[in-house]
Amino acid sequence: MTDPRLPVCVAAGNPVTADVGADALRAGGSAADAAVAMVLAACVAETVFTGLTGGGYAIYYEAATRTTTCLDFFVAVPGLAGRRTAVPQEIAIDFGGQLVPYAVGPATVAVPGVPAGVAALHRRWGRLAWSDVVAPAIGHAAHGVVFAPLHSKVLATIAPAMLLGDGIHVYGRDGDVLPGGARLFHPGLETAMRVLADEGAEAFYTGRIAEAMVAAVGQQGDLSYPDLAAYGVVETAPGRAQLGEVDVVARGDDLDDLLGTFDALVLDADEGVLASRMVDVLRAPPRRGDTTSAAVVDNDGNLCAVTTSLGLASGVWIGEYGLHLNSMLGEGELVRGSERPGHRMGSMMSPLIAFRGDAPILVGGAAGGSRIRSALLQVVINVVHHRRPVAEAIAAPRLNPVPDKVHVEPGLPPEVLRVLAERDQVTVWPALDSYFGGVAAIDASGPGADPRRGGDVRRLDRATG
Repeated sequence: MTDPRLPVCVAAGNPVTADVGADALRAGGSAADAAVAMVLAACVAETVFTGLTGGGYAIYYEAATRTTTCLDFFVAVPGLAGRRTAVPQEIAIDFGGQLVPYAVGPATVAVPGVPAGVAALHRRWGRLAWSDVVAPAIGHAAHGVVFAPLHSKVLATIAPAMLLGDGIHVYGRDGDVLPGGARLFHPGLETAMRVLADEGAEAFYTGRIAEAMVAAVGQQGDLSYPDLAAYGVVETAPGRAQLGEVDVVARGDDLDDLLGTFDALVLDADEGVLASRMVDVLRAPPRRGDTTSAAVVDNDGNLCAVTTSLGLASGVWIGEYGLHLNSMLGEGELVRGSERPGHRMGSMMSPLIAFRGDAPILVGGAAGGSRIRSALLQVVINVVHHRRPVAEAIAAPRLNPVPDKVHVEPGLPPEVLRVLAERDQVTVWPALDSYFGGVAAIDASGPGADPRRGGDVRRLDRATG
C-alpha cells in the first residue's frame, strides 16, 4: 500500500538553514523541532531577510489528530508606555528602476515576536530538548557562515538600510557590500543565542535583552518595557479556500487576502486565459519585502511551514548581542494608519497547507512582501493544476501585476505573453529574480526551494518500525 504521507524533508532559504533542519529530523525531532532550528539558523545565515528581533507566522498540521493550527508571532505596535513624536529617517531603495520610500531608525522598531514564536512552537509540538534545538544556531553564530551570493545581490539593493550603525562592519567590505562567498559574522549574536537557550524567550521580553532593546531605542522610538512584557503569541484556527479540487488552508487575515484570491480564481485549461485571470485577481502596487520561509515534513507525517521577517531593518543595533532591530513601523506597505499600541501590525505573510480531501498534499510558504500572494498562487497552480513536481513548480517563470503593467520572468509561453500584451504593458525581466518572491514548499514529489534566493533542500529516508 502506498504511504499517503508526504516525504520526510526540509526546504529552506539557505543551505545552512536546510542542513540544520535535516539534522533535527535525524535526531528524532518533530516538524516543530526542525522548524524552530531552521528559523534560528536563518537568524544567523539569512540576516538580510530575518532576525531574532523580527516576527512571523507558522502553520502546523498534527498528523495524529489531523488538526491544523496557525501561530501568529508577528510584531506588535509599541506605545503602551506612551507615544513619542520622534521622526524616522526616510530612505529610498532603488528596486527594479523604481525608488521605493522606506523609513529606518529607532522610531520604526516594533515589538519583536520571533523569540516568543519559536518558544511557543517548540512548547506546543517539540520533542527534542530546547537546548538541543537552539544549539546549531549557537554554533553557526560563533563561527559565522558563508554569505550566499544571491543574498549579497539583495544586500546591494537594500544597502542604505543595512549599512547603518554596526551594519557597516557586518555587511560592508572595502567600501562595498559583503560579497557572496565571504564570511557573514555578527559579533555578539552567539551571546544572544546562548541567552535564548539558557534563559528562554523571556529574556527578550522581561529580561536582560529586553533591557538592551529598550535602551537602544531610547527616547527616539516607542518601544518600552510594558510593550515587551505584554507580548504574547496568538494561536488560531486557519481559514480555508478552494482552488479546483483542493482546499487551501492558511491564517486568513493577511493584508492581501490570500485565501480570497484562491477563492476568486477560476482555473482554465488555456494558459493565456488563466494568466489573464491571475492578473485580475493579483493586481496590486509593487513593494519591497524582506522575508524568508521554511517548510518541513517529519517522520510521523506532521507538517510545518514558517515565514519570518525583519523588515528592511532599522539600522539600530545592540552590539553586545549582535542584534539588528526590526523596522516594521517603517514599512510603508504595512502601515495603514490604524495601528494601535499592543495590537499586531498587518502582514502579507501567509504559510499554507493544501489538502485533497483530508490528506495534505503540499505545505509551504513564501517571502517577498506583496509578491508573497502571487508567488504562492502560481506555485500552487503549477502543482495542483499543471501537475508539476514542486521543485519545478517553484522554478517556473512567474508574473506579477502592478497598477500600470505586468512584470514577467523570461520563459513564459508565447501565447501567455501575447494575451498579456493585448491587455497590459508587459515588462520582461532578463532572468529569474528575487523580486518575484521566494518559495519553500514540499509535496509528494519532495522538497523545493526557490533558486531566486539561493534556497536549498534536504530529503531524508522515512524511518520504519
